[in-house]
Amino acid sequence: MVTGVALNAIDADNQIDATVRLAHEAAAAGLRSAWFGQTFGVDSPQLAAVVGREVPGLHVGTSAIPVFGRHPLVVSSQALTAQAATHGRYHLGLALGTKLLTEGGFGVPFERPVARLREFLTALRQLTETGTADFHGELLTARTPIPARVPGAEAGVPLLVAAMGPQALRASGELADGILPYLAGPRALSEHIVPAVTAAASAAGRPAPRIVALVQGVVTDDVDSVREKAVEQLAFYEQIPSYARVIGLSGGRRAADVAVIGDEKTVAAEVQRYRDAGATEVVFSGTEIAGDADRRRTWALLGELAG
Repeated sequence: MVTGVALNAIDADNQIDATVRLAHEAAAAGLRSAWFGQTFGVDSPQLAAVVGREVPGLHVGTSAIPVFGRHPLVVSSQALTAQAATHGRYHLGLALGTKLLTEGGFGVPFERPVARLREFLTALRQLTETGTADFHGELLTARTPIPARVPGAEAGVPLLVAAMGPQALRASGELADGILPYLAGPRALSEHIVPAVTAAASAAGRPAPRIVALVQGVVTDDVDSVREKAVEQLAFYEQIPSYARVIGLSGGRRAADVAVIGDEKTVAAEVQRYRDAGATEVVFSGTEIAGDADRRRTWALLGELAG
């Protein structure tokens, strides 16, 4: 079982230095990958490149860069640079984003997100695999009057999508290498998400997709208190229709209902449920919620489960 962790050092005096220290700790615990979110702060491909360079052997990824407010040429440049810096250990995650952040932050309409995702992936695949592009879509144009290749990144970059809805899953199965579902419990994965993306990949003649399940979770004895914190911290996602839908499909009412919180035996059993539901990789997020001691306890367990 491939296990990883999302690293979040946003409260540190220096986020880059602190993230590198955490990444060393994660690798020492036996974790295989470290993932970084993307909002309006740190640039996640740059951070991944630094961490991957500083911590040899650890795979690094972004989860995930919204396709609104970016262009495939720019994202390709970032991703290929990170891939060369890490000697093939970088994984690029993309997302549709949300209406709130897209329109509130970039001032652009959040319109036709799946169509934009399809065009973005098509152009990006050309760029990351060949270093050139000649794409003219309805929403995007990507051309390379001069080459866009990055020596050292010739193997390309795995493209993953934070997809959970039917249309996004279809696009991801056809055009990406896998998906990064978040707050999708085992029931939603096994009954809705994995079958949809796998069928789309098969119909397009592509290999079975990677299913990198991002799981909010922590090993702790203080279950009730930590779950109360999770209710507060995750409430934002309940306002976003795509997340509210997948939480419901998972059998939950609140986002915290799908969080994995408990002792080692409980968490290990839940990780196995994700694997049984079709996850090829499990990445825990929010492991810092209960403090450093429980974070380390969580990482130790995940490292053991990785074998």
